[in-house]
Amino acid sequence: MPETIPPDSVGLVEPETVHFDRPLRLSCGQTLNEYDLVIETYGELNTEKNNGVLICHALSGHHHAAGYHTMEDRKPGWWDNFIGPGKPLDTNHFFVVSLNNLGGCHGSTGPISINPQTGKLYGSDFPILTVEDWVESQARLADHLGIRQWAAVVGGSLGGMQTLYWSMAYPERLRHAVVIASAPKLSAQNIAFNEVARQAIRSDENFRDGQYLEEGTLPKSGLGLARMVGHITYLSDDAMGQKFGRELKSGEYSFDYGAQFQVESYLRYQGEHFSGSFDANTYLLMTRALDYFDPARKFNDDLAQALSPAKAHFLLVSFTTDWRFSPERSREITDALLKAGKQVSYMEVDAPQGHDAFLMNIPRYVNAISGYMKRVAVECKEAAV
Repeated sequence: MPETIPPDSVGLVEPETVHFDRPLRLSCGQTLNEYDLVIETYGELNTEKNNGVLICHALSGHHHAAGYHTMEDRKPGWWDNFIGPGKPLDTNHFFVVSLNNLGGCHGSTGPISINPQTGKLYGSDFPILTVEDWVESQARLADHLGIRQWAAVVGGSLGGMQTLYWSMAYPERLRHAVVIASAPKLSAQNIAFNEVARQAIRSDENFRDGQYLEEGTLPKSGLGLARMVGHITYLSDDAMGQKFGRELKSGEYSFDYGAQFQVESYLRYQGEHFSGSFDANTYLLMTRALDYFDPARKFNDDLAQALSPAKAHFLLVSFTTDWRFSPERSREITDALLKAGKQVSYMEVDAPQGHDAFLMNIPRYVNAISGYMKRVAVECKEAAV
């Protein structure tokens, strides 16, 4: 971290734990009698409480989206490019709320939490969750914060699915929905990638049927492999080629199975780092939530009908080289919204980075989000007059 905090940073931030003791009935049929959500907030909620913006995170995301926890932090929050004074989600105008979803491993109630019924860690006994469950818990969080209606709900990838469902489940509670690099449901290929990742974890001898923490082990090898598989899908072929090509670490073949190419070394590092900071059971339930998301399923696969309750204005953004959540999937949502008579803007950004582009400081993308959110900020002010 620089010696001084950048002027466009939200600065030093502290997470907050919000406890809920009202039972939450889940889609799987089980009930959480109580649970915690860990959040961070940036900016100030205005008197009218109409400037709140909810950030929904992707698969491996969490509540720390902007700023720094300590002066020694080397990296800010995962979406710091977008949140702060003068940034697209301008904290001079918005009260931005970011949370760690239920089932997460960064403080919210999940598999690494104590099950109050047994006094032991939940582990694999933690119930499988859905996007619908997350949105319900987020609506209760809004109630806790005194926010009746969000100025906007924003999310990329799995976060975009949550944003989309917000517009259907609580049409009166958000004025704008920003859906980035997302899809109305996973393709068979995407489900297949998730299953390979899950099997890598579950086949690790240290997985112990999901009770590895109780038994003092960690399925680091399986989780590392799962992350390697996932990471490959987040990058485009061009991005990997430009970053690594076929460069060798030593310049010569070593005729063994060690990491000889730079891309191999990179993937192994990513897997090792991730396996030491994320929970395997959380990874399993997050990928399954991705698989299950299909709001049109209850409407004879008619996405326009599923979206018919929505009242928000929509902004959809996709990236040309994103083959995990391709532009075609965003256009599918856009077409359904238009068919349902909704107000929608769509932008396809030419970017070589693949799916991970939604996290990056790409000028055309940043400018698009910034321009859209400036109009949202004006609406908040006008409504307050």
